[in-house]
Amino acid sequence: MLPVSMSSSGLETLTGKEARTVVLGHLLRGGISTSFDHLLSLRFGTASVRALDHGQSGIVVILDPPTVIYVPLDQSTLRMKTVPPESDTILTARDLGISFGD
Repeated sequence: MLPVSMSSSGLETLTGKEARTVVLGHLLRGGISTSFDHLLSLRFGTASVRALDHGQSGIVVILDPPTVIYVPLDQSTLRMKTVPPESDTILTARDLGISFGD
């Protein structure tokens, strides 16, 4: 693990890669939302209120395409959810220069 106080130049020396210091603002953290993001957040919000209205609690609202469903909170953490290294998502990220530390 790197020390918190390590500078960009120290990181560059350690990794041999260019490094820059960036203070993350709200735009850099999340990027620009899409119409899918807006619709999904509306669906999750209304499903949550609907669950409360029906007396449900201790649940998490999830997207099980194409449906929003309720899963008991204790069941939602039973297994680690992974992304296969050969998936299109990972391959695209690598093509964009994103490193996963391997």
